[in-house]
Amino acid sequence: MTAPVIVGVDHRPGSRDALALGRWLADVRQVPLIVAVVHPAPSAIGSGRVDAEWIADRHRAAERVLDEARAALKDPPGVEYRSVASSSAAHGLHDLAEQTRAVAMVIGSGPAAPGRLFAGSTAERLLAGSGCPVAVTPAGGGTAPGALGRIGVAYVDTLDGRAALDAAAELARRTGSTLLLVTVVAAGDAALPFLIGDDAERAFLDTARETYEEALRRAAASVPDVPVEWSVRSGDVVEELAGLTEVDLLFCGSRGYGPARRVLVGGVSGRLLRRAGRPLVVVPRA
Repeated sequence: MTAPVIVGVDHRPGSRDALALGRWLADVRQVPLIVAVVHPAPSAIGSGRVDAEWIADRHRAAERVLDEARAALKDPPGVEYRSVASSSAAHGLHDLAEQTRAVAMVIGSGPAAPGRLFAGSTAERLLAGSGCPVAVTPAGGGTAPGALGRIGVAYVDTLDGRAALDAAAELARRTGSTLLLVTVVAAGDAALPFLIGDDAERAFLDTARETYEEALRRAAASVPDVPVEWSVRSGDVVEELAGLTEVDLLFCGSRGYGPARRVLVGGVSGRLLRRAGRPLVVVPRA
């Protein structure tokens, strides 16, 4: 089987946004789409006994969720719907992604202010250790996937930043979108609280900006056949990145440890999960 895009759905309205993004990603990449709902696995209530009635009820609830997904997608051909039994939603989706060697997973946000992410425990646990990019869509809908024609990258010149750039560039190349690379320089006090004197602080920040600009130029030049824009911004890192509403998606590198190819959410990507106004894609190291 060709490696698919997986969309994890449940009863919450945010699943519709995840379905729309997942279908778009699958169509762009020309890969299968699997829509999955996770329900509790059977567990014993006593010696040799399970609650069969409760299990049957959970199966029926899962099928209702999949029926809602079919209706939302208008049941196009080639989409597979799966009901997965597991101890948790995150664990079930992890197992399915590994079994199918998924190219990406998509999940909807939990309840939040309209247009903002609120990852919730499932998305946060899903991101902790995923072997493929994980996209989380914000609550409250927004523009249709691909409508803006611009893909953002929270870029730093590290292994994680380059992994995010590579994944974003591949999608931009397939869709004809423009890449927007953004590096944020923390405002003065946040960047250098230990320096005394405005002149020293300004000198340091000017040097840092020049270094970041050169890294962005090199990064932009390394992406063939894709229009690239870049920007160095100043301020709170999370606030600036969360405000990138002019992009279809924002790609962000994970915090990697050792050689394992896993998503390990670091400080910025973790906080962005609760603030971003556009779908956030966290990418593991290559």
